[in-house]
Amino acid sequence: MKRLTEFEGLADPSFSQAVVEWQRSHGRHTLPWQNTRDAYRIWLSEIMLQQTQVAAVLGYYARFLERFPTVQALAEAPSEDVMAHWSGLGYYTRARNLHACAKRVVQDYGGVFPSDPALLAELPGIGRSTAAAIAAFSSGARAAILDGNVKRVFARVFGINEYPGIKPVEDALWRRAEALLPENDGIEAYTQGLMDLGATLCTRSRPDCARCPLQARCVAYATGRQAELPVRKPKKATPEKRTAMLVIVDRGQVLLEQRPDSGIWGGLLSLPEVGGHVPVEDEDDLFDTADMARAAAQFGEVEEVQALGHLVHVFTHYRLHIAPFMVRLAARGGASGRHLWWKLDAIAQAPLPAPVKKLLVELGQPSLFV
Repeated sequence: MKRLTEFEGLADPSFSQAVVEWQRSHGRHTLPWQNTRDAYRIWLSEIMLQQTQVAAVLGYYARFLERFPTVQALAEAPSEDVMAHWSGLGYYTRARNLHACAKRVVQDYGGVFPSDPALLAELPGIGRSTAAAIAAFSSGARAAILDGNVKRVFARVFGINEYPGIKPVEDALWRRAEALLPENDGIEAYTQGLMDLGATLCTRSRPDCARCPLQARCVAYATGRQAELPVRKPKKATPEKRTAMLVIVDRGQVLLEQRPDSGIWGGLLSLPEVGGHVPVEDEDDLFDTADMARAAAQFGEVEEVQALGHLVHVFTHYRLHIAPFMVRLAARGGASGRHLWWKLDAIAQAPLPAPVKKLLVELGQPSLFV
């Protein structure tokens, strides 16, 4: 069993024992990806749960497994099918990496996920913490996790007074995570217990300290600093950008555009945009219907252009102000290979970004698209 001298002084068997005992009595045990050693199902859940709450994942997880029941089925599926089943879950790089990872597992490992966390971490979209979780749950490997929930638990319990995202602090947290692993058995309960504590008790706001098994050793609780820890990331001004989108409709169909594989909404369909995502520099620098008519003329003879309600979508690194314009055509023209017509009554099945799908579903009243 691996023992690193740098962990000496950090080890505390009573810590893991407390987490394991609490998880076995009070943790979550009935989630659809639990009570299995199927690495495919465990991997899929871990990727979906990255930056996404359990409640939002449940429906997607069930539908995804119904369509792609095995890693082989996922590897062989067309990318547009994968993106369609991910549409609305957000952070679409995850879906592209998911598909690439499935292909690698089939190609390099005969469709069987490796049990070694180091090998798992080399696959697309699987980082160190996710690899450890997959290995722990699928094969009982003794490996440490350090996701956002665990960082929050550690920051409060051990009174970490610096932002956990700073590399020296994160490195120190990894050393602590390794040192606190249970020595013999219980790695699955311990790993799940840390996740459960962060998700159900040691939450970002209003932590339920009264029921926490780590309360007696928690520095934040003892000093009344639960709201201060973990230290927040220093705030930066969020850039504001804008774009215009063309909602070109004709004979019960809407024109959609295939976005590039990389970048914002990579690999999804969306509405044709005018000007890209550009910085907002002047409040009076607005789009007008004449501009939109000229932009839409490449797709046919424009009959009417109508401005729709302004939308705002928040990405992790900027806010996007979307000005949608409905365009009715008198006659269709040519369209490039990146464009296709999609039936409006089937728009819910299109692999669209969430704000675009929401816009089209809300506009999808028969009277608007005659």
